[in-house]
Amino acid sequence: MSKVALITGITGQDGSYLAELLLEKGYEVHGIKR
Repeated sequence: MSKVALITGITGQDGSYLAELLLEKGYEVHGIKR
């Protein structure tokens, strides 16, 4: 079973860093921007 993450504010500095980190760890990443 794959791990899924939802990141709010993915276009910000912290959100984009977190998305990249989770993708490297094998997560399926979904994001919401304002």
